[in-house]
Amino acid sequence: MALTSTTITSWKLQEIVAHSSNVSSLVLGKSSGRLLATGGEDCRVNIWAVSKPNCIMSLTGHTSPVESIQFNSSEERVVAGSQSGSLRLWDLEAAKILRTLMGHKASICSLDFHPMGEYLASGSVDSSIKLWDVRRKGCVFRYKGHTQAVCCLAFSPDGKWLASASDDSTVKLWDLIAGKMITEFTSHTSAVNVVQFHPNEYLLASGSADRTVKLWDLEKFNMIGSSEGETGVVRCILFNPDGSCLYSGSENTLRVFGWEPDRCFDVLHVGWGKVSDLAISNNQMIAVSYSQNNVSWYVVDLNQVKKSGSVIQGLIEDKPIPAPTSAMGATLRRNYERPTTSYTRQEMKQSSEADRRSPEGERRSPSSEDEKEDRESSAEITNPEDYKEIFQPHSVISRTPPKRTEPFPAPLEHSFSESVLEKPGPAVKIVTPAGQLKGLITSSTPVQRVEPTVIAPVGLIAGDFLSVTLSGTGVMGDDEALAQIRKGHDTMCVMLTSRYKNLDTVRFVWASGDVKTSLDSAVSMNDLSIVVDILNIINLKPSLWKLDLCTSILPQIEELLQSKYESYVQTGCMSLKLILKRFWPLISDTLTAPPSVGVDITREERHQKCKACYKQLKNLSNVVKNRAEQVGRHGSTFKELQLLMALLDY
Repeated sequence: MALTSTTITSWKLQEIVAHSSNVSSLVLGKSSGRLLATGGEDCRVNIWAVSKPNCIMSLTGHTSPVESIQFNSSEERVVAGSQSGSLRLWDLEAAKILRTLMGHKASICSLDFHPMGEYLASGSVDSSIKLWDVRRKGCVFRYKGHTQAVCCLAFSPDGKWLASASDDSTVKLWDLIAGKMITEFTSHTSAVNVVQFHPNEYLLASGSADRTVKLWDLEKFNMIGSSEGETGVVRCILFNPDGSCLYSGSENTLRVFGWEPDRCFDVLHVGWGKVSDLAISNNQMIAVSYSQNNVSWYVVDLNQVKKSGSVIQGLIEDKPIPAPTSAMGATLRRNYERPTTSYTRQEMKQSSEADRRSPEGERRSPSSEDEKEDRESSAEITNPEDYKEIFQPHSVISRTPPKRTEPFPAPLEHSFSESVLEKPGPAVKIVTPAGQLKGLITSSTPVQRVEPTVIAPVGLIAGDFLSVTLSGTGVMGDDEALAQIRKGHDTMCVMLTSRYKNLDTVRFVWASGDVKTSLDSAVSMNDLSIVVDILNIINLKPSLWKLDLCTSILPQIEELLQSKYESYVQTGCMSLKLILKRFWPLISDTLTAPPSVGVDITREERHQKCKACYKQLKNLSNVVKNRAEQVGRHGSTFKELQLLMALLDY
């Protein structure tokens, strides 16, 4: 049996748990391709470095789910729009809130920064588009025309136009100087999800739920190309940096298009699910998708993707298209003029003043409510090392050249000569220390593994999984490869078999409908991972909680909060927060109520349970106080718990 390796074109880079609840929006930094911002139903905005497992910074202040996010061109600022219609702008380099803008009456579903950075546009479910002056904290113009939600906004490279895509199946082009619509494109037959300007030429691309990508000439205002080969909804599009081709992302598929004439250069099955955003760095495409509270990164090696050629009967030839006058097509098209910063700002200033005189212009001064919102917002640095590496060099003088980003190394896809091993391997369940199912990975799916941030659970010997010494040739032989695969297998099987039996026992008890008995049985197994599994279920269903359940859970929470596993700490915090919010009023009222007249057994039992819970909560308050003083991933969570537990002293 010979072991060989081949380089692959695309692979899954990493999967992370991005929020404590469902992810509702995300965006990649287009300049670097190395930053990601995620918004969640937990009302937070988290900033990540691509391929790093830990969050760099967590931004708080929103009081409703974050529905849209956008970086500015330098990736030093990020703006987030919420379900309630508010906008918050943060300075990532200074780690502080800059502006809180209250304007839309409904959820904000699209955002974009002006190329000069001093203006931004927001689109809402209420079909309105607003242009904001972030320096003066006001809306300078409102654009009306769409009849349904505005799904995507994009400024032109010269900053003079704004394109909007809507659920009403139209794409509209707005002149920022004149403050009016220039034209409307109506060829799509379903919601338009995304628009993007060509980086150089007067071209606009749009992708729709009608499974087409269309290109529009912005000189003649007509359609010059349309793709018909998409197998699903077009979720994102991206021009190659040199403008030579257009990438289209739909469910599990990447397509590469040319125009004039229309042609598809390449089609790749990537397996990224419902891809949400694309970026290009070091000739690699970085793609990101999300499901529930998980976010996944994917990489496509563009060196191995066909980006030119012609299509004859569905096949791509390497020879170029005969005699084009432009590398991108048969028509030489006007390019954007890049005005100076002062020129553009002056034009925008004149436009803003005209907008304020216009009856449609909406301008207001900062209110005390906005200032209060700013004070309640915060930027918590959860990973100081990555923060310093990414953001601080922008504001300090360095005596050494800036660190260059390197391409992500492609994993090797192994193949064996024996036919029995050429078949895709069976699905393997990957279980975290908390016992949560993280995904299904087959042996035919290359995944680059990232060093975990937790220590192996009790029962696993780390040494069993360390690499063995290679043979003298420096190449792993067949026997060594098989020995390494088998090593530690028995230990892992025993560990997982034991956990499966324990979970099956708990499930059997759970089927009887007695949640407390199920939890007590899990506690008796002396395996915190089983307890965490149960808590992760009942934390999502507050209706299952009863006072007697608290008496069983609180002692376990004390262990979880002091655990070395981050997932255990997170689960413990969620459970404690739920208990304080739902049961503290009952506990407090019961313990402070005057004695009853006569014998009331039910009241006496409730009093004893409340007394036991109060004692446990007092013990936990010391743990929370100590953890709140530490700087780390859960610092803000413990500070919040400390405020909630301050009620114990009254």
